Amino acid sequence: MISRSAIVVIPARYASTRLPGKPLVPLAGKTMIQRVWERASQAKSVRHTIVATDDERVMTAVAAFGGEARMTRADHRSGTERIAEVAAHIEGEVFVNVQGDEPLLEPAAVDAAVETLAEDPDVSVATIATPIRAASDIMDPNVVKVVLDFEDNALYFSRAPIPWVREEAHRVHARHLKHLGLYVFRREALLEFPTLPPGELERAEQLEQLRWLENGWKIRVAEVPCDSISVDVPGDVARVEELLKREGQAQS
Repeated sequence: MISRSAIVVIPARYASTRLPGKPLVPLAGKTMIQRVWERASQAKSVRHTIVATDDERVMTAVAAFGGEARMTRADHRSGTERIAEVAAHIEGEVFVNVQGDEPLLEPAAVDAAVETLAEDPDVSVATIATPIRAASDIMDPNVVKVVLDFEDNALYFSRAPIPWVREEAHRVHARHLKHLGLYVFRREALLEFPTLPPGELERAEQLEQLRWLENGWKIRVAEVPCDSISVDVPGDVARVEELLKREGQAQS
């Protein structure tokens, strides 16, 4: 049985370019940050959930639904750096980065990532991926792909279609994985992340996880059956609300 040892930290920056005030966007009667907080807290491996923000409005909203939020600096380059600031001031050995725009997060996905980290003491960073089922997603630059070695460590993350199948006749044998932006860190790795220099690959792809690889770290990847839908633009709100409605009907 998986133990409740992990601490989830949800980075929730208020100023989103494509969807201003994203954490407080209402989704079927609750703010997005509340829905993410509730989902993450349901994971069997989680003992504590904290929102890391840079805005008093988010602090107030989290307090209103009984959650915990911590104020962090506004100049962080990434959500992982924001989480590292929180981790530096609290006790804990395993920290989970749950994106603040994943209101349909599956708690089991959190547990899968935590379990992958726990299985191997040499693993310091873990994440999750799921098989790509729609052919259009392979070519979509908004869908991040990952390729793995024989031990399920990430070889590379890219917005490009990797692996590229050169021979059309072999396309049916290709296996493409979609990377889902959930990470689990051992404390020492997380605290070291802000000291790592960004590399050219991270800048080119605009993917912060490449900073680990460019600096020689390994990322273990757990495969999960569930996909994830994030809220990035206003058009995503109606789609997620409809999915939440269907989910509620199925549970009633």
